[in-house]
Amino acid sequence: MDNSYLLIFALLLGCLATTVPVFMALFFSGTVGLVCLVGIDPQIVIEVLYRSMDKFALVVVMFFVLCGNIMTTGSIVKKLINTANVIVGFLPGGLAMAGILACGFFGAISGSTVATVVAIGGFMIPALIENGYDEKFSVGIMTTSPILGVIIPPSIAMILYAMVSNDQLEALFLTGFIPGVIIMLAMSLYAYIACKKMGMKPRPRPCFSEVVAVMKESIWALMLPVLIFGGIYSGLFTANEAAVVACFYAFFVEIVLHKDMKITDIKKVIVSSAITSATLLIIVAGASVFGEYLTFEQIPGKIAAVVVDNISSPWVFLLAVNILLLFIGMFMDIISATLILTPIFLPLLGKFGIDTMHFGLIMTINLGIGYCTPPLGVSLYISGATVDRDIVYVTKAVLPFLLIQIIILFILTFVPEIVLLLPRLVYGVQ
Repeated sequence: MDNSYLLIFALLLGCLATTVPVFMALFFSGTVGLVCLVGIDPQIVIEVLYRSMDKFALVVVMFFVLCGNIMTTGSIVKKLINTANVIVGFLPGGLAMAGILACGFFGAISGSTVATVVAIGGFMIPALIENGYDEKFSVGIMTTSPILGVIIPPSIAMILYAMVSNDQLEALFLTGFIPGVIIMLAMSLYAYIACKKMGMKPRPRPCFSEVVAVMKESIWALMLPVLIFGGIYSGLFTANEAAVVACFYAFFVEIVLHKDMKITDIKKVIVSSAITSATLLIIVAGASVFGEYLTFEQIPGKIAAVVVDNISSPWVFLLAVNILLLFIGMFMDIISATLILTPIFLPLLGKFGIDTMHFGLIMTINLGIGYCTPPLGVSLYISGATVDRDIVYVTKAVLPFLLIQIIILFILTFVPEIVLLLPRLVYGVQ
């Protein structure tokens, strides 16, 4: 790699280190590389920006963002938490397990870790503390459980990965179900053991009539993930159409059935969703310009050649990639990292015989863990603000839960059959 490559990467890292917005750092570095070093016409940069926005796959991102905002504005989130609580709340550590399960429910609709931290963590952390749970335990478990938002489909990160890798999105979604359930079970088991050691008394087991009452009240909220996945995997509609249907369904339920959202709230929800979507889209645009520079200079191919010459085992390659991605997740958000790194890694996967969907799930978990690792970890700051604690306190609180997730990550890395089981059963993926 000659000095010109180093200059561009140094420029990108320098921009990020000086708190230049991520999309501007990517756009500026890519433009300098394309115009000043490659020598292309600046008009091509404009064409790249246009092409990056002219992708139908991005529609699904925007509508799932809208769906998540509808749920947090209305009462669907509260009803999902109530349902989770009635299922496991009577066990030792049951309220913590309910929080984990609620993250799974919410993640199966929103596709976002940040939205899950805000919606579920913002509600559950105070609730756990009020019910006698240790503050550090409460913060740790409700900061790390929202990773389910990017693992259990629909996942915004997976949508963007599929857009770059050209994998079938519906099949890629299926890779997240079993890993998501494994993470929920492992963290729930830890909560059970930890709370028994702390001497937490279980809450009274709800009677049958209470369970029925909660389920009856929550039925419309619980039907939302059923509608999304039932529609997609029955062939009734595509993932894009499912996102639109989910938004209309959520609006109808909150306004007409639950009556917890007013007509006047629609404008606020749509504007908020538009701002969030625009933030994602400008990162996509900036990353596309930087990716174009990488393509012009054939950097992915050159990196692939260097890696293949020095690493012969796919297991050593996957181990090295996991360590690298965990490190990158500390400094870069999942959207930018997915868009930049996927084109670099894709040429290597075929050389080592690694399935692209398996790798997509591994990349998603790795970068999802980055939400809980300093200095960039967004979830750390959100949870810290909830309990008025600094990032050092929250970082210590999440460590045991991050260890669980990293152990599961390495199991999934080296046992790809777990990840690919459902895509193979449903779509015959090899």
